[in-house]
Amino acid sequence: MGAEAGPVQQRQAGDVCYQLARRRVKHLNLRVRSDGTVAVSIPMRASVRQADAFVLAHRDWILTAVRRQQARAAKPLPDRAAALEHFTELSRAVFPAFAGVLGGQMPAIKVRAMTSRWGVCNPARRQITFALALCNEPAAAQEYVVVHEFCHFLVPNHSPAFWAQVERLMPDWKARRALLREE
Repeated sequence: MGAEAGPVQQRQAGDVCYQLARRRVKHLNLRVRSDGTVAVSIPMRASVRQADAFVLAHRDWILTAVRRQQARAAKPLPDRAAALEHFTELSRAVFPAFAGVLGGQMPAIKVRAMTSRWGVCNPARRQITFALALCNEPAAAQEYVVVHEFCHFLVPNHSPAFWAQVERLMPDWKARRALLREE
C-alpha cells in the first residue's frame, strides 16, 4: 500500500473526529481502534464528502464504540500469570466436551494482549490464545469465549455448522456474547 496510499488526514464530520486514508480498497472501511481513535479508509477514487457522509451515517455506532474502547483502556490488564491460570481453569471445565476430537489431550492455553479479538484458536497447533482484557469482562462472557474457541476444534470457521455446535453446548450464547459488546 505504501506509495499507492495517500497521506492520512485529520477530519471531522459533525462531532466525530477521524483519520482518513485513501487506500486500495473496494469499500469504505471504518475502525474504532483500541485507544478510541476512529480511522476510515476509502477507495482512491472516493470523495472526502462520501467519507464524511459515511461517518455521519454511522455516528451513533462510532460514539458507542469509542466510549466502549475508552472504558476498556481505563481498566488495567491483569497479571499474565494469573490470567493464564484463570483461562486454563475455565478451559479444563470445557475440555471434557472436546476430549474425543482432541484425542484426550488438552490444547495449549496462552494469553496475550490483543486489541481486536477476545480469543484465537489454532487447531493445527492445538492452541488457544485468550486476550488479557477478557479477564475484565463478565464471567458469563468469558465462558462463552472459551466455548467459542474450543468449538473451532470441531468446525474451523464461522459457518452455520460452527454456530450449531456453540448452540448445542451453550444455548444462551447470544446473550453471553452480547455482554462483550456492552459498556
